[in-house]
Amino acid sequence: MAHQKATRQQTKEHNRDLVLKMIFDKQALSRADIARATNLTRTTVSAIVTFLIGEGLVKEVGLGESIGGKSPILLSLIANSRYLIGLELAQDKFVGAIVNIRGEIKKSVEIPVSDSSEQEALKLVHQILDELLSDAQYPVIGIGVGAPGLINTREGIVVNAVNLDWQDLPLARLLSERYGLPVSVLNDSQAAAIGEYVYGGEHTLDENLIVVNVKQGLSAGILIGGQLFQGDGGGAGEIGHVVVQKDGRLCRCGKRGCLETFASARAIVQRAKKLAPERPASILSEDIDSISLDVIESAFLAKDPLAQEIIAEAGAYLGASLANLISILHIKRIILTGDVSRFGEQWLKTVQDAMLEAALTKIGQDTKLEIGKIEFQGSILGASASMLMDGYALLFKSEQ
Repeated sequence: MAHQKATRQQTKEHNRDLVLKMIFDKQALSRADIARATNLTRTTVSAIVTFLIGEGLVKEVGLGESIGGKSPILLSLIANSRYLIGLELAQDKFVGAIVNIRGEIKKSVEIPVSDSSEQEALKLVHQILDELLSDAQYPVIGIGVGAPGLINTREGIVVNAVNLDWQDLPLARLLSERYGLPVSVLNDSQAAAIGEYVYGGEHTLDENLIVVNVKQGLSAGILIGGQLFQGDGGGAGEIGHVVVQKDGRLCRCGKRGCLETFASARAIVQRAKKLAPERPASILSEDIDSISLDVIESAFLAKDPLAQEIIAEAGAYLGASLANLISILHIKRIILTGDVSRFGEQWLKTVQDAMLEAALTKIGQDTKLEIGKIEFQGSILGASASMLMDGYALLFKSEQ
């Protein structure tokens, strides 16, 4: 009998989430639209909609076009009915934002960071969250964190984050105890993948997708069947620390020749600083100490040969590594995000050409490579949306 009750409850929750997902995905639709799309009865849909309206998540927004008979009442999500915090712990700055359930950023806080100790980095996280949570007009229901490095998402533990000096840090538990809210912790590239999947345009429920996040570090988030794939230990997609040139450049991880030392934002800046003194005709040689990714971008747009060469080299290494990734997974859609994606279509073509050259022809030609739609906000939005990836229970006040 208990099993039957559990099954009934699970079916009820599944149907409720199905209806809410439909309303999430559309600007406005009717109860009849939902019934047609979900194959639920009109009675079931009406009962669920009444519940969602009672929870303050959904409202009636006017009349749709009649297809004969009465005009249907349209329903829409109340974007500001709930708020989440998304936190991105990047290697050069920590950014936190209050995000509504439509993915609109309502308030953000940014703090620059340099290499810091475990406790100092944790204090900065507290500083951002304290400031965001002090704003009473945004009642927050959960915190999602995207952090660099190897993460055990199931237990919310940062296993290893080199730049933060975090080893086996139970971040989810520490933040949950301090703030009394549910907390999700995942790798920043996995967060970027969720951000693109949820907010980056039309993605199907069961889509396979790889999002490669090329920032100061470099890794991939992998979605299989619309679900985050993390591997047995949470490290799936850590392509930045695979060696691509034996005895190559020294990496932060202690090895030599990792992909990160050739294709990341940090690698691009270091390469420019190294080569600029040898190339006096380059714009980059004018003030070597002030070379940054912004400076390289300006030179690149001005068709500076050295800037073009450096970006082409970085793209070629990334493309060759993506060939390995698609040969193993044969996922046909790859989205590139992060700081280096600012180099646009020319960089994208370099990556694609190198990928096609290194991959089995059919697999390479099957793969669509594109630049992300939500730019720098991807990890923040994905970190907040990660709280809802396994269902919408967190949204319902009657279940808290």
